Amino acid sequence: MIRRLVAAACLSLALAACDRRPVEAPSKAPPPGPAPATAGPGYKATPSPTLTAVRARGWLSCGVHEGLPGFAYPDVHGQWRGFDVDICRAVAAAVFGDAGKVRFTPISAQSRFTALSSGKVDILSRNTSWTFSRDAGLGLDFPAITYFDGQGFLAPRSLNLTSADELGGARICVQAGTASEANLADYFRTRGLTYRPVVVDSEGAARRTYQDEGCDAFTADVSALAASRSVMNNPGGQVILPTVISKEPLGPVVRQGDDAWTDIVRWSVYALVLAEELGVDSRTAEGALATASDPRTRRLLGLEDDYGALLGLRKDWSYQIVRQVGSYDEVFRRNIGDDSGLKLERGLNALWNAPKPGLLYAPPLR
Repeated sequence: MIRRLVAAACLSLALAACDRRPVEAPSKAPPPGPAPATAGPGYKATPSPTLTAVRARGWLSCGVHEGLPGFAYPDVHGQWRGFDVDICRAVAAAVFGDAGKVRFTPISAQSRFTALSSGKVDILSRNTSWTFSRDAGLGLDFPAITYFDGQGFLAPRSLNLTSADELGGARICVQAGTASEANLADYFRTRGLTYRPVVVDSEGAARRTYQDEGCDAFTADVSALAASRSVMNNPGGQVILPTVISKEPLGPVVRQGDDAWTDIVRWSVYALVLAEELGVDSRTAEGALATASDPRTRRLLGLEDDYGALLGLRKDWSYQIVRQVGSYDEVFRRNIGDDSGLKLERGLNALWNAPKPGLLYAPPLR
């Protein structure tokens, strides 16, 4: 038995000696490389077909309301002005370095999504609510919320109403093709109240019908009601009831399928918000180029790192937004706030860290 074991051991050694394949040394882990830069080598902009088309054309096509005071309206010189108009100007400033390279197309509520989907406009900035069915069902994207709103009711002050619950049996003007139509039905059905809808095609038609006493109340987003009231024959005789029956997050809309373009629009909005957070506006932006020491402000002004490259834009894209359009506070104040005829309060649209905090919040630029 012992002889057999010795023979087997010798055979094994002989076979091992015949195998002349080199034995691989244990692999060594590669040395750790440098941490990825926040905006440097290794980060590349995703190509955007929309950006390419816009640049080739030489101007941005923006769909807006046909005429809503404070939000989108042509002034006496035919120049478009308003809160939603300035959002498109901010995108143009980011893309071209020139906020004036944008053309505005007035679009009805009923045709706005078709106009965007068909490519008639590059961006829709038309007091449009972000809803599930629009986001998931229409092939659209909502890059950011620019105005937190809700649906309310306008009624004659002489009626002395204190709540929408007192409108049972009333004739209520509402615009067709808007979220307001469905919200109105839900609110009254939930409370077991009846009403008579007076459905019209446009905000202007609703306002005229209401003024002509063709309905007892007018329902729409509170901001739209304030805008309509400002141009009525007797603004002081109308009151917006305290009842708010819905959440209406308003903001620009783009087509799905071009994520890079969505990012450009999103961060153009956030640049306005970040400017207000950091205390920079159109009057101080240029001077801040020489004095800014806060790294956050320096990134916003394009003084540190090239974040524009990640969007396919110039390094100073956000500086151009602030210099030419302003901060969110400036856009709000001049169009719908204290410096406007609407004089809307910031409310939910105040910064998250304001003395009276709101919902306005931008992700960090880093």
